[in-house]
Amino acid sequence: MRDLFPPTIHVLQRGWLSSNNILFVGREQTALIDSGYATHAPQTVALVAEVLQGRSLDWLINTHIHSDHCGGNAALQQAYGCRTSIPAAEASRVRDWDQSALGYLATGQQCARFNFDDTLQGGDEIMLGDVGWQVLAAPGHDPHSLIFYCPQYRTLISADALWEKGFGVIFPELDGESGFAEARATLEMIAELDIALVIPGHGQPFTDIASALTFANSRLDYLSAEPARNAQNALKVLLKFLLLEHQQLSLAEVSRIVATTPLIVSTNARHLHLSDTELTTWLIAQLVRAGAAKVDGDSLLNAD
Repeated sequence: MRDLFPPTIHVLQRGWLSSNNILFVGREQTALIDSGYATHAPQTVALVAEVLQGRSLDWLINTHIHSDHCGGNAALQQAYGCRTSIPAAEASRVRDWDQSALGYLATGQQCARFNFDDTLQGGDEIMLGDVGWQVLAAPGHDPHSLIFYCPQYRTLISADALWEKGFGVIFPELDGESGFAEARATLEMIAELDIALVIPGHGQPFTDIASALTFANSRLDYLSAEPARNAQNALKVLLKFLLLEHQQLSLAEVSRIVATTPLIVSTNARHLHLSDTELTTWLIAQLVRAGAAKVDGDSLLNAD
């Protein structure tokens, strides 16, 4: 598959706690798309340095500002002083560092404060690794997400809009806002592109775009048919994310997380209507049944 990659691109595939990092090493400029989660920031800096072999990182770009995609920004800025670009619609939130509006308080996730130099939006055209890329708006998972398409190499950097098996949680729907229709439109836009290779935000790059789109549309049909399904999926993902971060949580801590994490509380109240105890029991059972966690005495352990 490496022969399909633009020659100046390096994909640093990460685990699911951190997004993949896409590193461009051009003749005159280096650039990185997405920086992973905060707890992996030292590893991110080391991985980037290993590829750059003494060169500086000139430009850092975020597809969106979820914590697993921009959590390494501050560390990279400190290490390299790199120019940083974020989606235009997020500028005021990042400038003011409004952690409530950014979603970090609601999810109980970490993100060290970072700054930015400029913004990108759908319709922009940029050079990465000596090759032209189109910036495309890709709402759905996140209303302000961007993805990047290179016609010359028929390559799509799809962030969380399209994975080999699905896509990211449709977060707007959790708050009663439209997200399913936007996710559908994004999938339709992707289907119209001439693509040979997709580099997703999570998981390995893939070439069977038709199968990925079929799976994603089927998944979207399933979730949109009953919005509670999206809520259930989201809460499982949120708890699994915290379990990935900490590797082990006491059952008492899991109960506390369920009862106090704002997005879990509001999603349950809007869509599921379970007591805290019922929801905690259900979430643990779902993760264990999926092989994503296991109970050991009074602790919930991560399982991959």
